[in-house]
Amino acid sequence: MPGGRLTQQERQQISLGLADGLAYAEIARRLERPTSTITREVMRNGGPTSYRSDLAHRATERRAHRRKQIVPRGPAHTPGRDDEAVREYEETFTTLLMQQGMPKMTARVLTCLFTSDAGSLTASDLVQRLEVSPASVSKSIAFLEDQGLIRRERDAGRRERYLVDDDVWYQSTIASARGTAQIAEVARQGVGVLGRESPAAARLENIARFSDFISESMLRAADQVRDILHTKPETGEDAAGSAD
Repeated sequence: MPGGRLTQQERQQISLGLADGLAYAEIARRLERPTSTITREVMRNGGPTSYRSDLAHRATERRAHRRKQIVPRGPAHTPGRDDEAVREYEETFTTLLMQQGMPKMTARVLTCLFTSDAGSLTASDLVQRLEVSPASVSKSIAFLEDQGLIRRERDAGRRERYLVDDDVWYQSTIASARGTAQIAEVARQGVGVLGRESPAAARLENIARFSDFISESMLRAADQVRDILHTKPETGEDAAGSAD
């Protein structure tokens, strides 16, 4: 399997594959590349409907040139970690979030928080690590807070820090479940408005029933998983004490 950066010819094959409606996995198979490489290449260069091989190739060359010319301002090297592998992983995670519908900059900010050992960063930290404007970070932070994916607190220096932790992910899941429940509620209102015997009402009732089931299942599963993750396993001494 070939390694290294994609060539201009490979990018042309990607463009042709997208035009033919091929899936990323099929394009990757034909090029003997990992699917994640093709997905990342397309998503960072306009997406499947706007990808152009010539523009993508020039953009990659510009990024490579900047990396050679500019001293990185990001986090210092962490002993025991492959910096290039970390960057590749961050791009993969960012691409995944973008595929789920998250804006690119917002996905980059969330990935940065997820992959930081502390799980919290200031706006200044994010600006420095991502090499973007403070306005871009501020807009992304607002979006992530609205979605319940991060929370903020002030540190000892009175600076605002943005955090991700297990409880934030739980709260985000709960918010999503409640949003699904609202879909069920509004859909069921339509049943009465459109008349219970109408095809449209039957359709809305099915949407409501489905959404109710999904919402209840999400809430139940989130509570169960949270209990498991937050319960410390018994030690030998605890078990002996229980036996007494």
